[in-house]
Amino acid sequence: MLPLRDALDVISGKWKVLILTSIMHDNRRFSEIQKSIPKINPKVLAKELKDMEEHQLIRRIVHDNQPVLIEYVATEYSHSLKKAMMELLNWGINHRKQLLGK
Repeated sequence: MLPLRDALDVISGKWKVLILTSIMHDNRRFSEIQKSIPKINPKVLAKELKDMEEHQLIRRIVHDNQPVLIEYVATEYSHSLKKAMMELLNWGINHRKQLLGK
């Protein structure tokens, strides 16, 4: 059970998988990520990005331009979650069909 709990700790909540998916689809700036995920609060997004960086799922890159440009990129390590994310997507599609009877 411990490895499963560890995995759930890393991707828990309703936002992390959506944020990672957004970043993997080339939304690299905070505002782009926020726009791609309806109803996410900026404070929540900032907290989740920091947590995901600590778990080495994303990398924060600071460009010393004027104004300063900050980008988020998916790490190679985060790509190991792609198969699990696709399985969750497929399960969600089937679950909607189950609930809606379609």
